[in-house]
Amino acid sequence: MGLLVTAALAYLAASGPADSRAGGEPPVPAVARQNQMHRVVHQLQQRLHTVPQDTASWAQLGASYVELARVTADPAYYAKAEGALKNAGDTGLAAVGFGTLANARHDFSAARDWGQKAVTALPSSAEAYGVLADALTQLGDDAGAEAAVQKMLDLKPNTASFARASFHLELHGDVDGARDAMKRALTASSTPEDIAFCRYRLGELAFDHNRLDEAAQHYEQGLAARGDDMTLTQGMAKVAAARGDVPAALEDYRRLTARAPLPQYLQEYAELLEASGKADEAAKQYEVLTEQQRLMESQGAFDDLAAALFAADRGDGAQALRRAETEWSRRQSVFVADAMAWALHTSGRDAEALGYSDRAMALGWQNATFSYHRGMILAALGRVGEAQEALVQALRLNANFSPLQALKAGRKLAELRGDR
Repeated sequence: MGLLVTAALAYLAASGPADSRAGGEPPVPAVARQNQMHRVVHQLQQRLHTVPQDTASWAQLGASYVELARVTADPAYYAKAEGALKNAGDTGLAAVGFGTLANARHDFSAARDWGQKAVTALPSSAEAYGVLADALTQLGDDAGAEAAVQKMLDLKPNTASFARASFHLELHGDVDGARDAMKRALTASSTPEDIAFCRYRLGELAFDHNRLDEAAQHYEQGLAARGDDMTLTQGMAKVAAARGDVPAALEDYRRLTARAPLPQYLQEYAELLEASGKADEAAKQYEVLTEQQRLMESQGAFDDLAAALFAADRGDGAQALRRAETEWSRRQSVFVADAMAWALHTSGRDAEALGYSDRAMALGWQNATFSYHRGMILAALGRVGEAQEALVQALRLNANFSPLQALKAGRKLAELRGDR
């Protein structure tokens, strides 16, 4: 890979953390973060009532609404963001805002177009390149994404650029490089929000590679910076479940989904309930998940990738394949290739599924779910030895990658070993 992370690190060491502030800030809990964002929105609305032609404030208001949608898990803010951004004029800041909104809605082609417009208007804006990098990563344009991330690092080696570099390295199987870049992102952090984010990502890198104690330490340190953070609460719930403390994990998920009914959290909660033998409670959470997906789609936030994987996990091959093919028509990333493979497997089309699994593994990402899906496809094709290798790899990477699917991986592996 060509990412020149080390050059950016040298610059960071010489210049000090980017965007550093004199004096510290107290930890900001997620509820306080919501209140803070509402205050910002109120101030901007007052400003715009007095100076309605202030396009920069309209762009900032749009960005604030996108952030509120993330913090509250309320997709209704997307429409508010779009309305505000339409008043921001034909400016680079508006393009950044529209690109951020499009990425949040998973309209990555539109996000790419807005990102390209933003970097044309603001060629020295790292934020504009961040919008473009996110879109190109999701669209499967690996070379374009790398170039955009490199440009971010060159312009502004801060938390945001190092975090994107970390993810790019992780996607290519360079876990050590990803961890190092994320530590540099943490060094560059100057706000409780940035610190919490970096600790969460470091925790995820550890959790995804069977390092539970290290993951827990990062999640805990993140919560010390910003208590009651949603992502860190989710991380602690995963650790509790992995350590066998299911009651604590379920309580964490109950509180988390009550506050932020995001599909990812609802699915993890439902799967843990199902794996714990609480089928009726799990069914209720699956219903909430389905309803939340409908709500997000009603606000223009389509996630056919997540819907395809969810349907495949539930054994609905027709729905899984329809959703996966819809997403594949939009973008051919490794993420969607894996969803296509899993949907085709669920539909009994394993020979085709294996080709998509090959594409999913092409970048070298060490992903337990990808390896599990590949193992199940190979098993269905009767390629027992290769299936065992893939399933062993999945569990070696992360024995707790899913409350339900990890159990199935273990059972299938035992079955295959019994057949040898």
